[in-house]
Amino acid sequence: MSGKPGVGDAMPDIAMTTPDGGTIRTSDLKGKKAVVFFYPKDDTPGCTVENQDFSALADDFAAAGVALLGVSKDPPARHAKFIAKYDLKAPLATDAAEGGLSDALGVWTEKVNYGRTYMGMVRTTYLLDADGKIARVWDKVKVKGHAAEVLEAAKAL
Repeated sequence: MSGKPGVGDAMPDIAMTTPDGGTIRTSDLKGKKAVVFFYPKDDTPGCTVENQDFSALADDFAAAGVALLGVSKDPPARHAKFIAKYDLKAPLATDAAEGGLSDALGVWTEKVNYGRTYMGMVRTTYLLDADGKIARVWDKVKVKGHAAEVLEAAKAL
């Protein structure tokens, strides 16, 4: 396969760390539809709103048979604090420093801000079908209304 996985491709099966120190793999989500959303950093304005929006709709996603998983490079302890601070309902996972899922998907990439070049997460959401295949991708997500849009797409899948 050349390039990054897209619609119709299987989601790469790469282990990530949960806030309690456990492990979750994308294959753990098979058997139901799933939303995996990548965001840059815990407890920053846009990322907080995005996580709160997915949390506010968590029961609706569950009722539609859709698993949620938020992913960033933040360490598990930081995820645990973030979840507690905002009472987040969507599970979070820590992607590996190198060679992780965000690398495989091409969403951990070089970014430029105010002339400074650095590696960072591009806010991206993946909708997976029950077989673990990518059904839809939202690149460079704008937070406002995003979680509701993803819910509607998941219900229609």
